[in-house]
Amino acid sequence: MRQASAEILREYGPFPTGDVAGVSFDGERVWFATGGRIEALDPESGELTGGVDVPADAGTAFDGTHLYQIAEAVIRKVDPATGEVLATIPAPGSGGDSGLTWAEGSLWVGEYRAASIHQIDPETGAILRTIRSDRFVTGVTWVDGELWHGTWQDDASDLRRIDPGSGEVLERLDMPEGTGISGLESDGAGRFFAGGGQSGKLRAIRRPGYAAAG
Repeated sequence: MRQASAEILREYGPFPTGDVAGVSFDGERVWFATGGRIEALDPESGELTGGVDVPADAGTAFDGTHLYQIAEAVIRKVDPATGEVLATIPAPGSGGDSGLTWAEGSLWVGEYRAASIHQIDPETGAILRTIRSDRFVTGVTWVDGELWHGTWQDDASDLRRIDPGSGEVLERLDMPEGTGISGLESDGAGRFFAGGGQSGKLRAIRRPGYAAAG
């Protein structure tokens, strides 16, 4: 396993909207869950540019057209332009869910205390497979065929790449002391965007293999 310290490229916030939970990226804007709303952020300017009012206390995902948002034991499919809820499915952790991402036509859902990531059918919520980790799972993201997830346990947090078949940890980035990861998403290139939970902050973290400028 490769291990290093996480390199934080930029901090956004703290935002007056409160806790930062799920995080996603639509190619231009970072979306992050704040309880009763999903906020949209321009990651270059650092300015909030809008949002939608839906229950939003855990993971957030974007499938290229729609947002998906976990709140309590439900995942809502949302039109990001209007905020209309188009469909709902059950969340696999029945309220213990954490991260959420979209990849390969499926939703991937973290279940925090179960230290698991579930691949689910986005139409029905049926669990297609489950990947086990060895620490509590927060945010989840796929990028270039790599599965990464955040952890936050015993006042320590890291970002780790795991083997999607075995759950083996292949790479780990340790967060600074007192800095946690709630939601997680990649921009598809050199940055991860990570929610900071009760800090009210969002952080950009350098993805390994990319220049420090991100």
